[in-house]
Amino acid sequence: MDTIESKSIYQNIKEINLFPRTTLSFGGSWRFQTESFINGEFDSQVSQDNIWYLNRFLIHTHLNVGKSFELFAEVGSSLVTDKEDVSPIDKNELYVNQLFAKYQFTPRWGIAGGRYNMRLGSGRLVDIREGPNVRRSFDFVEFNYHTNNFKAQTFFSIPVKSSQGVFNNDYLNFDETFSGVYTTTSFSGSTNLDAYALYQKENEAIYESGKKNERRASLGIRHFGNYKKLTYNNEAVYQFGKFGDQTISAWTLSINVEREVNLVGKIVNLGLKTEAISGDKDTTDNKLNTFDALYPRGAYFGRVARFGPSNLIDVHPYINTYFHKLEVSFDYAAFWRYSLQDGVYGPALTLDYPAVGDGRFIAHQIGTILSYRLSKFVFLEFESNVIFPGEFLQTNAREDTLYHFVFTSDIKF
Repeated sequence: MDTIESKSIYQNIKEINLFPRTTLSFGGSWRFQTESFINGEFDSQVSQDNIWYLNRFLIHTHLNVGKSFELFAEVGSSLVTDKEDVSPIDKNELYVNQLFAKYQFTPRWGIAGGRYNMRLGSGRLVDIREGPNVRRSFDFVEFNYHTNNFKAQTFFSIPVKSSQGVFNNDYLNFDETFSGVYTTTSFSGSTNLDAYALYQKENEAIYESGKKNERRASLGIRHFGNYKKLTYNNEAVYQFGKFGDQTISAWTLSINVEREVNLVGKIVNLGLKTEAISGDKDTTDNKLNTFDALYPRGAYFGRVARFGPSNLIDVHPYINTYFHKLEVSFDYAAFWRYSLQDGVYGPALTLDYPAVGDGRFIAHQIGTILSYRLSKFVFLEFESNVIFPGEFLQTNAREDTLYHFVFTSDIKF
């Protein structure tokens, strides 16, 4: 263990011993991105907003008192330059990103509350939204329990609505709430099972069938782990509830397997992701079958983020390998509509491409990522994507090939 005498000046500033078993630490990060789209809406005739710059600054402080109490506070500033259509996930000048306290009653029972960047399981349904410039926060209260091979958390939360000004986010708005129970059981060091029940209340939600108040429950299981050189992460979710006077019945099945192989003398990872995600079968009946991914990562199918996880069938093979500190990844994805009566939604479940025509195939997407970790403090990444419109997008008068490029540098301190 480090002592005051053996620590560097940086370490002494970063973590301060206030009292016996009481420490106060500081840290932060600066993420810079430059991003460019060509034919961003699959249309070369519209105005081209070709390149813009994103900066995100996060500064935090963390107080630990023994093993029973901790207090964490983090402020952020997310700025954008040269972008014409600025959204709330691009810009928020100054905001409280996280502010929460945790208290451990006993070695197994604890409570937490405040504001938090929540992530559950693999992040398929609830994620901190790392891709966009503004992370997603929840105001929450939580009880948790854990043993050596089991942990459970039950929580009630309210999503924080991002605004573009200074400390003016919309919070504690009970028009939208999110609660649930999430458990993880470890059967061995390599086999695990998540089981969960989640409930979302949202007023004035929008789908192909209209705009109404929504009450949606999600029951899910996730089986993940590894066997020899094979890694797997599979998940199934069923949703039910009410959307206005319509009954919700929706589902998704996701399979992700990856295997380490020796290819021409180089260790590479070969993977396959595939998902079936339900869409609405008939907009005129009394049922809503469109799956709602709740609060997923903004870059669900790559940083290009043109299609969200609703009314989709996708097949997504990929390959990645390392050259010392450089990781190289290639992937291909093909997208189809699950239901021809439903449209294609964006990452935030916005109806970006309404149901027009009988075309099922949406697009081909090819992506490349080059990631370089200079040190544990500095990370660089370049990502490019090309999307070739299929019959469905062409029927929507979206016929031109989309090109996307993004460079990211992330510095932690």
